Amino acid sequence: MKKTFLFIVIFLFIWIFRIYPQDKNKGEFVVPFNEYWEQLSKEIQVFEEKPKEETKVFKMDFTGLDLPKSLSEFTYFWHNEPVSQGRTGTCWAFSTTSFFESEIYRIHKKKVKLSVMYTVYWEYVEKAKRFVKERGNSVFGEGSEANAVKRIWKQYGIIPYEDYSGLLPGQTVYDHSKMFYEMNSYLENVKKLNFWNEEEVASTIKSILNHYMTEPPTQVIVDGKKMTPLEYLNEYLKINLDDYVDILSYMQEPYWQQVEYKVPDNWWHSKDYYNIPLDDFMNILKQAIKNGYTIAIGGDVSEAGYDSRFKVGIVPTFDIPSQYIDENARQFRFSNQTTTDDHGIHLVGYTTKNGVEWFLIKDSGAGSKNVEPRGYYFYHEDYIKLKMMDYMVHKDAVSKILEKFNK
Repeated sequence: MKKTFLFIVIFLFIWIFRIYPQDKNKGEFVVPFNEYWEQLSKEIQVFEEKPKEETKVFKMDFTGLDLPKSLSEFTYFWHNEPVSQGRTGTCWAFSTTSFFESEIYRIHKKKVKLSVMYTVYWEYVEKAKRFVKERGNSVFGEGSEANAVKRIWKQYGIIPYEDYSGLLPGQTVYDHSKMFYEMNSYLENVKKLNFWNEEEVASTIKSILNHYMTEPPTQVIVDGKKMTPLEYLNEYLKINLDDYVDILSYMQEPYWQQVEYKVPDNWWHSKDYYNIPLDDFMNILKQAIKNGYTIAIGGDVSEAGYDSRFKVGIVPTFDIPSQYIDENARQFRFSNQTTTDDHGIHLVGYTTKNGVEWFLIKDSGAGSKNVEPRGYYFYHEDYIKLKMMDYMVHKDAVSKILEKFNK
């Protein structure tokens, strides 16, 4: 009886399954989402977040001032369109590369766009080598000086931007924060372990750079001809890097001597700077730009009279009146570190407004992009006199000054 009943049950199961076959299910990939959990998370975040205090800085009130407002007010010379340095500390490379592009046009009438990141790549390699040579007692940072570009180009050459942007596929904005952190952490460990193998350290630094920037090419094709970066520099650009000099003005070193510019970004301790009195420093700068020479210039951009919305750099009277800006005021600020060497820019034009000289500045920094004209600032002559410490220019623009050093 039990067997008969079991047989009937099995028979019915098979019969039902045949009449009503089970559908086959399919799977798919989905983004998991739990609405209630997400809402909980938001409420917890709101509760745990501390209210952000609004921070304020003391700035000059620009209301009612007659300031330059457009490029059309300036006489300026050929330069490529401003580009952003993104989240990097490489203003020195952007400004000086722009300067040399303008020089190549001034001399040869060639419009070229050069690779900023090619120079940055090899500068990091050289910094790492120096770090090993000096047993960790050499600055490894993102910053450098204008004459670093000359030094790198002499050793490694240069290539067009189209051959090496330094951007990864799909990347549109430069961001070296992770890359620099990784390199710096590695070198700190090198120092901790006393691992002073220059070849191995340089190789590791290159591998980090290659990961974040890609590896620069060793050859480029220009006008159908293969060239090394050095051949491109010497045979195509035909620019003599020894024709460019660095002018400095500070009191802590003797005037009319070539001296070291003692700032961290001069990490290789270059002593090539021609140190001259402030009046000469300003006079030859004004003469140079009016004679068609653009200038790579560096100094401080952190003052109350410096504003990205009004696009200006001014020295407020509550800081120091114009008539009192002299070499003492300049040196005082440099010595107490309220003037620092924190930004490199490209001076490309000039104008006179209400009897005062203003200068058109091409800038790769983020602040320059806030409002029109994007990528530019307007500097009052007092701002350069008080806050800009050095500049690079073609030697022909300062020939009379250089004669004094040769005597």
